[in-house]
Amino acid sequence: MPPFLLLFSVGAESEFCSGLNLISENTQTDRIVAVIEDSLADLGFELVRVFYGGAGRPVLQIMIDRADGKDVTIEDCTLASRTASALLDVADPIRDAYELEVSSPGIDRPLTRPKDFDSFAGYEAKVELKQAVDGRRRFRGRLLGVEDDRVRLADLEAEADELTLPLADVARAKLVMNDELIAAAQKGRTNEG
Repeated sequence: MPPFLLLFSVGAESEFCSGLNLISENTQTDRIVAVIEDSLADLGFELVRVFYGGAGRPVLQIMIDRADGKDVTIEDCTLASRTASALLDVADPIRDAYELEVSSPGIDRPLTRPKDFDSFAGYEAKVELKQAVDGRRRFRGRLLGVEDDRVRLADLEAEADELTLPLADVARAKLVMNDELIAAAQKGRTNEG
């Protein structure tokens, strides 16, 4: 599925992660999530990631998924953008002017919630930890899901058959764009029509 992006001007750097919702990393984006998350959920959307930052005029990027598992459409991004914009205008968690972008996660999506590691089991992913495990912070392998708050990964870079990485220590994770992932996305699109 191609990612969609909607850009609006509205008128400090941070990233959205809570718990192992790598959706927001700091209090600024936590406040943004608190303002928009419930209303977007009522519309059938799940937050995947929220990022605020950039040089010059900052950008607030909101990445959404549909709760029903269908592909995010341009109309979905428009609805989510209008809703988030209205809520943010009232709550005013960002004092300065900024650009608002609402998009789908795209094919090589970030993995920001525990359920993402299970939903995309079988696909190749990159995982970066906050703290090193056995001297490594970066891993690449085939996702095997989550078990006991640990990400299971068939390591493609070491001798080990399987690694287990602490879910709470995941700093970033995303699917790797490859032929298998592209084929799965194209197959999903043709099966929906």
